[in-house]
Amino acid sequence: MSEPEALKPFPDSEEMEISFGPQHPATHGVLRVIVKLDGERIVDAKPVIGYLHRGTEKIFERETYNGTIPHTDRMDYTAAATNNQGLVGAVEKLMGVTVPPRAAYIRMILAELQRIASHTIWLGTHALDIGAQSPFFYTFEEREKILDLFEEYCGARLTLNAMRVGGQPYDLPEGWTGRCRTFVDQLPARVAEWERLLTANRIWKLRTVGVGVISAADAIEWGLTGPPLRGSGVKWDVRKVFPYDRYDEVAFEIPTGAGGDTYDRYLVRMEEMRQSVRIVQQCLAKLPDGPVMAKVPKVIKPPKGDVYFSVEGPKGELGYYVVSDGGTNPYRLHVRPACFINLQALPEMVRGQLVADLIAVIGTLDIVLGEIDR
Repeated sequence: MSEPEALKPFPDSEEMEISFGPQHPATHGVLRVIVKLDGERIVDAKPVIGYLHRGTEKIFERETYNGTIPHTDRMDYTAAATNNQGLVGAVEKLMGVTVPPRAAYIRMILAELQRIASHTIWLGTHALDIGAQSPFFYTFEEREKILDLFEEYCGARLTLNAMRVGGQPYDLPEGWTGRCRTFVDQLPARVAEWERLLTANRIWKLRTVGVGVISAADAIEWGLTGPPLRGSGVKWDVRKVFPYDRYDEVAFEIPTGAGGDTYDRYLVRMEEMRQSVRIVQQCLAKLPDGPVMAKVPKVIKPPKGDVYFSVEGPKGELGYYVVSDGGTNPYRLHVRPACFINLQALPEMVRGQLVADLIAVIGTLDIVLGEIDR
């Protein structure tokens, strides 16, 4: 029997196309997937995007450089701090500005707290999609504590607008570092609790092991980054390969998987939360005194030229390509979003799987449509 026939649960059945989303809660936003089915088996899947398109990159062109920062918050709205970090880093690279050490450490603390907050959303919603309800409540309890720290720092909980070209808009409030240290010190015990619920759970493993497999070679070929790439065994992390801020001054590991399936990507993200805790603890211990803003003009006017700068966001490599004509607004500002690139591999990962596996694979990619559509 040929391979296509072997995949058919009913040899005489006819293929049909269904529309999954964009209103389905398991698509994590307004994603539509046109799925070609043979019974319950997926023959092909085509992601359809654009329902949340706001013309963000054109909006950038009519804003000043600092004025573009709030718009980055609205792309991956579960990871505003890392979105801010990528944009200001790009403009600073174009201007040749080095931020003060204290500002760099504050940025790293905010970015790693944001990574943890993003991963807690991923774990809670991913587990809910697959049928586990309890992790959603446990993970969101810890996320709220991070949002409290964000609110205390900059007054916002979700769309932070927490960084500026040249450094930070504010220093840390009195007592903030102590409250942050208390949170990160207790988090590993909470992560261990979540793993006791899921890691060896028979139902969880049935829904994730061997589902959405992508090899290391294919992951590289598709341009995947972040946990989807590292889950396939590729040890690639922008913080290590092209260190920015002060990541070269802290110690942390790059967790990787072996099988490239949904279960491996789950394990990678769980370990990433522990590594983020490790980074925050070191940043708090090393946090120097001093200014939080470099000497930059009040009106930011980078010299003519172009630059690409990327950071390791919670979903993968988040890059900004900035073109300056010497004015106060970007001539061109293009985003390289991790979610958009990672979503390309969805058809490859679900072909031959069951319809129920499509939900698991969408969850394991951890996409945000605000970043994909822009």
